[in-house]
Amino acid sequence: MYKYLIILGAIVVLFGQNQNRLFWDGRDWKRIEQLVDYNPELSYRAKAAYVNGVLDGRLFYYFKIWAEQSEFADSIFSETPDYLSTKELIKSLNSFYEEPLNVYIPLPSAIIIANMYGEQVPVMLINDYIQQSKFWINQLMLDMEEDGYDKLLEEKVKKHQDKLLKEN
Repeated sequence: MYKYLIILGAIVVLFGQNQNRLFWDGRDWKRIEQLVDYNPELSYRAKAAYVNGVLDGRLFYYFKIWAEQSEFADSIFSETPDYLSTKELIKSLNSFYEEPLNVYIPLPSAIIIANMYGEQVPVMLINDYIQQSKFWINQLMLDMEEDGYDKLLEEKVKKHQDKLLKEN
C-alpha cells in the first residue's frame, strides 16, 4: 500500500515541476504510463486518482456555489461529467488521447467529451465541442505567452480582493 502512495506522490511532484501550465492534458495523461514503468495496475490507480479528484473537486465547487446561488450553479454545472464509471472513463480517455490532435485538449474538457460519447450525444455536437475546446485553450495559451502568467495571477488576486472588499 505504501509503495502505491509513494509512486502517486512522485507522480504529483513530477507533474507539479513540469512547467507553468494551467491544466493537465493528453501529454500528461500519456506520461503516467512511463512514470509507472508501464505497470497497468499502477497506471490505472494514478489515472483513477486524477479523474476522481477532478470529479470530487467539481462536486465540491458545485455545492459551494449552489449554497449561494442555486440557479447559477445549476446552469454552470449542467454537463454530466460522471456518466461513465471510472474504469470506462479511463478507457475512453486513453482512446481519445490516441488521436495526436487531441493531445493538447485539457483533461477536464476531455472528461466532458468522453461522457458525451458515453451518452451518445450526436457526433456533430461532440466535434463542435472538441473544436471549441481546442480554440479556447490555444487562445488562453497565446494570451498567457503575450501577457505572462504573472499578469493572469495578478488579475485573479485583484478580482478576489475586490470581491472581498465589496463583501466587507
